[in-house]
Amino acid sequence: MLEQKALAYANMYGVLGALENLCELDSKAKEILKEIKKPVSVCFDVKDGPCRTFNFDTDGCKITEGSGGCNCKMNFSSPEKFNLMISDGKPGIPVKGIIRLLKFLTGTFTALTDRLEELLRPSDEALKDRTFFEESTLLTLYTIAGAISGLANTDSIAMISAGNTVDGDVSLGIKDSVSVTVRVKDGHFTTIKAPAVNPRAIMEFADIDLAYGLFGGKVSTINEMCKGNIRLAGVLSMVDNINRILDRVSLYLS
Repeated sequence: MLEQKALAYANMYGVLGALENLCELDSKAKEILKEIKKPVSVCFDVKDGPCRTFNFDTDGCKITEGSGGCNCKMNFSSPEKFNLMISDGKPGIPVKGIIRLLKFLTGTFTALTDRLEELLRPSDEALKDRTFFEESTLLTLYTIAGAISGLANTDSIAMISAGNTVDGDVSLGIKDSVSVTVRVKDGHFTTIKAPAVNPRAIMEFADIDLAYGLFGGKVSTINEMCKGNIRLAGVLSMVDNINRILDRVSLYLS
């Protein structure tokens, strides 16, 4: 069963969190960003849920915690209301920079999120293009990495695994392609979209094709581990707990 508050965090930190990576990696997203005349900082503030600001300009998207520095803001009365924006496009209540906010959301923001959806929920035909395939897989990793922390801190089942995880950094990535850090401190998880400097544990996939197969449930994790295609090192109990949380991520983001 999905918990609406946890889903809101998975959406904010996983799905929308991938916007900054989309703007960095995707040529179509970069073209969309060129339409921005002045920088726009949009805050989504969810009552009893997450609050983050998405700072857009022609160079990309940077995400900051809280509402500080935003010039546009939309409030949501509950996690359920925010989740409806993600699933059905139903907006919250504009409370700051209303005209600019609505224009941005119905234009540039929608174009970016539509492009993100194309990559995160790709058609079989689109995946035949190797560049698209690789980009889709990388964005999926970034989305999953963000959702891991979002759920570890809010989902009642994932929090059990989080509470049993020792402190330290876990390196999660694809060999020769991308690496992110999941930082654990007193049971609280934070995803950092940069390589870990001194990881206590490592989970690394051999290549992009393997990662795609694993994310889509098309290959067996155990079989690939036995073949040596998934590198596990360090404090393996940390990896084991993250794998348990990944099961919840699959449920929430399916």
